[in-house]
Amino acid sequence: MDFIKQLALGVALSSSSIAVAQHQDYPIQPVPFTHVHVHDDFWAPKMEVNASVTIPHTLEMCRKNGRIDNFLRAAGKLDGDNLTDFTFDDTDIYKVIEGASYAMQVQKNPQLDAYVDSLINIIGDAQEEDGYLFTFRTVKAARPHEWIGSKRWEKEEDLSHELYNSGHLFEAAVAHYQATGKKTLLDIAIKNADLLVRDFGYGKEERYPGHQVVEIGLARLYRVTGKKEYLDLAKFFLDVRGPKGTEYNQAHRRVVDQHEAVGHAVRATYMYTAMADIAALTGDKSYLAAIDDIWGDVVNKKLYITGGIGATGHGEAFGKAYDLPNMSAYAETCASIANVYWNSRMFLLHGDAKYVDVLERTLYNGLLSGVSLSGDRFFYPNPLASMGQHQRGAWFSCACCISNMTRFLPSVPGYVYAQNNNDLYVNLFMSNSSNIKLSAGSVQVKQQTKYPWDGKITMEIDPQKNKNFTLKVRIPGWAQQQPVPGDLYQFIDAEAKPITLMVNGKPVKYTWDKGYAVITRTWKKGDKVTLDLPMETEKVVAKAEVKEDKGKFTFQRGPIVYCLEGPDNKDNLVQNILVDKAAPADVTFEANLLNGINVLKTKGAGYKRQLNSDILLRSEQEVKAIPYYTWANRGPNDMMVWVPYEASASKPQPAPTIASKSKVSSSLVNSRTVNALKDQYDPVDSKDASYPYLHWWPKKNTTEFVQYDFDGEYTVSQSKVYWFDDSPWGGCRIPASYKVYYKKGEEWVPVNNITAYEIAKDKYNTIKFEPVKTTALRLEVLLPAEHATGIHEWSIE
Repeated sequence: MDFIKQLALGVALSSSSIAVAQHQDYPIQPVPFTHVHVHDDFWAPKMEVNASVTIPHTLEMCRKNGRIDNFLRAAGKLDGDNLTDFTFDDTDIYKVIEGASYAMQVQKNPQLDAYVDSLINIIGDAQEEDGYLFTFRTVKAARPHEWIGSKRWEKEEDLSHELYNSGHLFEAAVAHYQATGKKTLLDIAIKNADLLVRDFGYGKEERYPGHQVVEIGLARLYRVTGKKEYLDLAKFFLDVRGPKGTEYNQAHRRVVDQHEAVGHAVRATYMYTAMADIAALTGDKSYLAAIDDIWGDVVNKKLYITGGIGATGHGEAFGKAYDLPNMSAYAETCASIANVYWNSRMFLLHGDAKYVDVLERTLYNGLLSGVSLSGDRFFYPNPLASMGQHQRGAWFSCACCISNMTRFLPSVPGYVYAQNNNDLYVNLFMSNSSNIKLSAGSVQVKQQTKYPWDGKITMEIDPQKNKNFTLKVRIPGWAQQQPVPGDLYQFIDAEAKPITLMVNGKPVKYTWDKGYAVITRTWKKGDKVTLDLPMETEKVVAKAEVKEDKGKFTFQRGPIVYCLEGPDNKDNLVQNILVDKAAPADVTFEANLLNGINVLKTKGAGYKRQLNSDILLRSEQEVKAIPYYTWANRGPNDMMVWVPYEASASKPQPAPTIASKSKVSSSLVNSRTVNALKDQYDPVDSKDASYPYLHWWPKKNTTEFVQYDFDGEYTVSQSKVYWFDDSPWGGCRIPASYKVYYKKGEEWVPVNNITAYEIAKDKYNTIKFEPVKTTALRLEVLLPAEHATGIHEWSIE
């Protein structure tokens, strides 16, 4: 579709304005992103890429991958009942409409506007007469999706996602209405919301949403329409939750009785965001003790240094306290986006800069890593270490992170400022011009900075008339030697650095309040505030309880967390590197690298194993670090965030064995994990996911293989294999059986084993066989009848 490639064309600033219903709300209100015009060298290009590349790309991928066809089939305008993979796929259309609407609020785009209108027409045609909108049921497929149940709402508490779809519809509808003034999508949303009001409630359908988000959507719809039934229903969906459900979707207890973050991380943080919204809109404080405690649990025990949350892929969930693996970190992009939403709401409730500290850390690191610099490749999980097995994709069958990123990026300027009567909060730093309405009158603020590469920020304050009001400037925790609130992480160098704050070139007296420098004065046109933050290269260490990071540190400069990546370091390797924690690091700006970044350089050493010796070979080398968000933009590579400073924490380069020098192949279509077989990492047990492993999930009851093609001819007589088995919750088990073959000419011949084939977990399974002279060995594996199989290591002697 040629016109989709041109959807980013737009010329004039949007002038649409919407009257919003008045009601009780957060005491602090964000300054809308449409009032904050960003023109810096960091965020402005990223938002432009989102508008010109990501939105058209996502719209086109939605078309190619059947998202639009779902609606056409539900509307009876396309034959057949073939639907996409997941019952929540409708939301990809809603979220990209939301993102497109945000983009159109910043810059008009008639072509995009017309295309969105065509999508809204299709959505409207798919809606049933009473307002029900769920393509997977309306299509009436001959073989319905197993998640949808036999009737409406029957499996809502499980996996149908009917209410989840509604929630994203509501958010998109409000965004589109505010961007264009058109009520087409809003009318569809209101019709659906009115159905929910009729069907759900005490004495009616007393069910909670299986995947939270409808609560946020209803609150947003209430703000625009003023219909209190929507707010009441949002509160009902929170209050009816628990205590007879599961931790997975936070239904194990009533929401007010929850005090730890558990279960699916995106579901959880959407729920915590909704609890804050409903508390603000109703004045009901009963939710606050719960979300305050949960926030403390996350920040003190379950937060990655990148701001990512949700450590485990099993259930895409929060792990146990301090269980923060790096290589297998899940840290879903959607969870980072939800973490920003939640922390933003916590700030609006409490006015404390610590929430913005977490928001900023997430924004610049674990969230931004979710999209490539080109804007058309995406991460679902965001690991903190890799051996080349991770790579961004153009699309996923479960594309929630892609469409979520599309809608989030245009809204970034909305997190810069906030106001409460005559208090003006400056939360984030990026060059912009803005127009802000305080009780005292309008104020124009012009901010100029090279942040995040430089800590100097200047702000020109231009009130309409000379006015007395309060400026609250956030002093980031990292500038006060505190990387995050709490004690989960700390800087090795704890010495405080000077922070300079001046007005019109002179030091100014200010007071402290919840992490803000507070200046109250009569401001006049042309007043200039200068903030100079001590942006130095710091080394961060984790609390001793985080065993994965023992003996390691990570580099941080300003809000940016750094990593080591293969292309910048010797032999394209980083896992084998060790850096002394006292080693100084130089910083330089490289304009032609990864769209222009600060890079760090220091001295370190690389380690390598030797055959038949425990003594490691050491070689001195320069070590280069890049911002974490930029990694994997040069193909799949070795990467690590946490840098060993103790030899026991490093992973030496493998010794030159027959296996390590061999070319690996397998029956897998995706070959990115095959080299895991020869990385010489000895797992703790069969379920250890700390380093890469090969697996055939979701296959089962099939015959698969892995193969070593040697770099020459060798005489071999032993095979050792360590199986991956993530029972009871995962999909892999030890195999039903396996055999070793050697290559004889062009044929594969079974070895004559002299010991039995052992099949056991948590150990190397060794077989000895009569010596054979060959150039290749093959392991043929029969998967169990109901599970897949995986392999950690396969060594040959």
